[in-house]
Amino acid sequence: MKLNVCHLYPDLLNLYGDRGNVMAFKQRCSWRGIKINLFEVNLGEKINFKEMDFLFLGGGSDREQNLIAADLTQRTSDLKEAIEDGLVVLAICGGYQLLGKYYRTLDGKIIPGLELLDFYTEAGLKRLIGNIIIEVVLEDSIIQVVGFENHAGRTFLGHIYPLGRVLSGYGNNGKDNKEGVRYKNVFCSYLHGPLLPKNPMLTDYLIATALKRRGWSDKLDFLDDSLEIAAQKVMLKRLLK
Repeated sequence: MKLNVCHLYPDLLNLYGDRGNVMAFKQRCSWRGIKINLFEVNLGEKINFKEMDFLFLGGGSDREQNLIAADLTQRTSDLKEAIEDGLVVLAICGGYQLLGKYYRTLDGKIIPGLELLDFYTEAGLKRLIGNIIIEVVLEDSIIQVVGFENHAGRTFLGHIYPLGRVLSGYGNNGKDNKEGVRYKNVFCSYLHGPLLPKNPMLTDYLIATALKRRGWSDKLDFLDDSLEIAAQKVMLKRLLK
């Protein structure tokens, strides 16, 4: 078995060590004998999204988002087709915001999004910073996901489901207890940390989903996650008093 992994704009979108999500995905595949072809795609470089199995977009500053938005606009149609075909996508913070309708800055400037998903983001005066826990439904299981958020944007969802429900922290906007976005196999979130190394169950779900899409078995070999689970329990105990 072999999965094609695309890390979009690793040179620009790597805020707070977000590339750790790609590393975790790769490593948990490697431990199970699943081979990975990694494609690191920067501005102007070609990529065929239809050939990819997992796509990652990390976070970046407003300036970087402007550059990337202009580049991604030329790829929007291809990316939309791949998403509708079930491509597994993880987008964090700035990458998350880019998939929506727009980002409005404090001075009223509009940074256009790709309009692939039904949400928009507006800048806030105060950054939303701190540890966060959300409850996520994954088919027949409910898991608690931990991470760290640090964002000025306030995201508001239209007719689309959130990734999870906030148990502790701010989430999309600090008001509606929603965090991230879930559409088909697209997972968007403000959780840094990075997200996947802290949450092996979520990582494995993404891997299994990518395998199933290719017609392979989504039953994954057992891995000893006792260290990760112990670290999670410490954070859960600290925040869910």
